[in-house]
Amino acid sequence: MTLAANLGYPRLGAKRELKWALESYWAGKTSAADLLQTAKALRLEHWQTQQAAGIDVIPSNDFSLYDHVLDTTLMVGAVPQRYAKLNQPTALDLYFAMARGTQQGETSFAAMEMTKWFDTNYHYIVPEIEPHQTYRLASTKVVDEFIEAKEAGIHTRPVLFGPVSYLLLSKSTSADGVPLDTLSQLLPVYVEALQRLAAAGADWAQIDEPCLVLDLDESARKAYADAYNQLGQVANIRLLIATYFGALGDNLELAAGLPVYGLHIDLARAPEQLEKVLAQLPAEKTLSLGVVDGRNVWRADLDAALKKVQTAVSALGAERVQIAPSCSLMFSPHDLNLETKLDDELKSWLAFARQKLDELAALKQAVSGGAEAAADSFTVSRAALKSRHASARTHNPQVRQRLEAVNASMLNRAHDFETRKIAQAKKLGLPPLPTTTIGSFPQTAEVRAQRSAKNKGALTQAQYDEFLKAEIARTIQKQEEIGLDVLVHGEFERTDMVEYFGERLTGIAFTQNGWVQSYGSRAVRPPIIFGDVARPAPMTVAWSAYAQTLTNKLVKGMLTGPVTILEWSFVRDDQPRSVTCRQLALAIRDEVLDLEGAGIQVIQIDEPAFREGFPLRKAEQNDYLKWAIEAFKLSASGVRDETQIHTHMCYAEFDNIIEAIGLMDADVISIEASRSKMELLDAFKQYQYPGEIGPGIYDIHSPNIPTQAEMEDLLERAAQVVPVERLWINPDCGLKTRQWEQVIPALTNMVNAAQALRQQLKV
Repeated sequence: MTLAANLGYPRLGAKRELKWALESYWAGKTSAADLLQTAKALRLEHWQTQQAAGIDVIPSNDFSLYDHVLDTTLMVGAVPQRYAKLNQPTALDLYFAMARGTQQGETSFAAMEMTKWFDTNYHYIVPEIEPHQTYRLASTKVVDEFIEAKEAGIHTRPVLFGPVSYLLLSKSTSADGVPLDTLSQLLPVYVEALQRLAAAGADWAQIDEPCLVLDLDESARKAYADAYNQLGQVANIRLLIATYFGALGDNLELAAGLPVYGLHIDLARAPEQLEKVLAQLPAEKTLSLGVVDGRNVWRADLDAALKKVQTAVSALGAERVQIAPSCSLMFSPHDLNLETKLDDELKSWLAFARQKLDELAALKQAVSGGAEAAADSFTVSRAALKSRHASARTHNPQVRQRLEAVNASMLNRAHDFETRKIAQAKKLGLPPLPTTTIGSFPQTAEVRAQRSAKNKGALTQAQYDEFLKAEIARTIQKQEEIGLDVLVHGEFERTDMVEYFGERLTGIAFTQNGWVQSYGSRAVRPPIIFGDVARPAPMTVAWSAYAQTLTNKLVKGMLTGPVTILEWSFVRDDQPRSVTCRQLALAIRDEVLDLEGAGIQVIQIDEPAFREGFPLRKAEQNDYLKWAIEAFKLSASGVRDETQIHTHMCYAEFDNIIEAIGLMDADVISIEASRSKMELLDAFKQYQYPGEIGPGIYDIHSPNIPTQAEMEDLLERAAQVVPVERLWINPDCGLKTRQWEQVIPALTNMVNAAQALRQQLKV
């Protein structure tokens, strides 16, 4: 019989229970036992939900308190040496020190580097591998959670992050080290974990190897063969290798030939690969079909999905086929039933994680002879597709006409950077090594309470606006006292850097509870772009202009760029993403020009997701870069020479896109650099970025307060790569998630570090 399988489930809980438990524990309000009990209750609830929905193969060890890659680092004992100096840490102390950093007395322990998980908005903690790394089975979480589910009466398929992908996504602590060279030392740990799972009663294990969809060199290909020649020999447990986020492509023969019992493929991102996989799959091997999109919210086309399943069943037999989402459902919101404010038409087009389970069950019924039982689900699917196609809400003739009128002159600034730099120096009057922040300031409990009161009707809009004005005034004053050169208004009116803009654009909807994990306890509610996008009215001008009236220093206008709004949204799938992105660019262009017209002379268009949209395969990258660069330039290029355009990017590898970033033609780029100790600037050694650069020297994702000396050290490293006349000084990212008592001393140290470097360099 064909089985319905799941690869992973959202971790945070339908009401973000894990978020609140984590943050309460970090604040010292609750105990470790309280946190672990919440986590256990969530795991049980999620297993039972999947079981009740008719899922036959339910995952365990897909849950994490912070990040599954960090869990793997602990499992294999690859804890960086610096944490050995922690004074008697508990297991949780060590775990969160690695994730977030910590301080003991006067000693700071930096967090491990964090970067994007493939082309998603999820962040993982990057493993740090010594050249002669030793490994051991230091955590039995994968076994413990299998037993936990078993004791609750649920037989699960444990999930392990595969050893080859783990090493390929790691960094070496040595300049000439190669993490993959330690594979032979790592594999015995995986063997032991699998043996313990088998002894506990597990009959299958899911090994995630997403790097199989990347361009691989011969060393990586050999590593896969070596790894699974060994792991595939573990007795009494069958392995299924899970791939996702793209096609196997030229790795198909390798993946299909590995000596394991099953293979999962992504047919949402790469439906075209099914025929080739069926032709290559060895006899008796199970094929898991990712036919329900785990990364978007649109209701599945069940008829189309069923055809794929039937094709596989005809070729392999029902018992060798599993029906699954394309990837873990951790990238989907939890449950559409929690949404009470979405209108019925739009809601009928959607399926969140809980509803995707029902789609999997319906497909299983249909292919297994239960077509009548699944009929209602298929009827709903067909109606949703028909409604979306016919709805006037998805098409705006004015937007499409304007898009057709875009010409080459709208994609370029009037003059090159060197000409603009002269005009900006004269107009702006900034000192050498100018200091600024990335945009947001702490969203305190009072800010959140006032917003909640306004939303509940306890405050009028006028009262709320007066509160915001007072917060802005306070923040401008604090920045002046600290001595920053370019100020920001603080963004207190914004809940999220994408949500705020999406709420003010047409063709975009928002959920109440559509939360998706970004990292740790951090969750976002991605907008749902369902129709053509336009800007009916200015979105930020009033607040930026008000802030500028409060100071003689420059106030920077803060916008989110079109590529980031696209990448951090659930995007309509009925037209090319490039078309939607260009619509967003026109909307942001209107806002940029209105900011300039209101007297704002520095405008930042954040694009932290620019790298995130980068296709995983080299052959597909040039097309993306062309339309993504054009979208940014369309949003930014209408201003005068003396108006300075900034952009910001964070937590991404820049090496292979640095020239593309240069083609965006921003006057200033700020980037995350502190966690990597300025390693990200290596890309700028090979390529001279044409504009100015602000490498972040304050890791805002850690509660640690960096000292002036630590910041001076980072600045000195930056000055070795970036000419001083092109160097800006700023934090890694916005300060929204930090507390004022952390921010003020950290920024004071940052400004003092800048002044010290000015004196040292006599500039």
